[in-house]
Amino acid sequence: MITEIALLNIRSGMKDEFILSFRQAGGIIKKMNGYLEHSLDQCLEDDHKFLLRVKWEKLEDHTIGFRQSVEYEEWKALLHHFYNPFPVVEHFASIM
Repeated sequence: MITEIALLNIRSGMKDEFILSFRQAGGIIKKMNGYLEHSLDQCLEDDHKFLLRVKWEKLEDHTIGFRQSVEYEEWKALLHHFYNPFPVVEHFASIM
């Protein structure tokens, strides 16, 4: 299992719209092969900053299975216009 992590900085004044769009986008990712679970946390110090965590069975489920899918195009259309700057996505494996 791996965990995808992304720190999402949302454009000023767009956080409420982002949250609504993310609820819809969550339904997309849940249907993907290798998807296990996800969470979206809002920063207490900056309410336009969010932490996205997605658990996948293996790295390729995200990098190939999701990122190269038709569903990813829908995900992008729903969410990518909210980001400033565009987030860095990293993957982590548990060692303990």
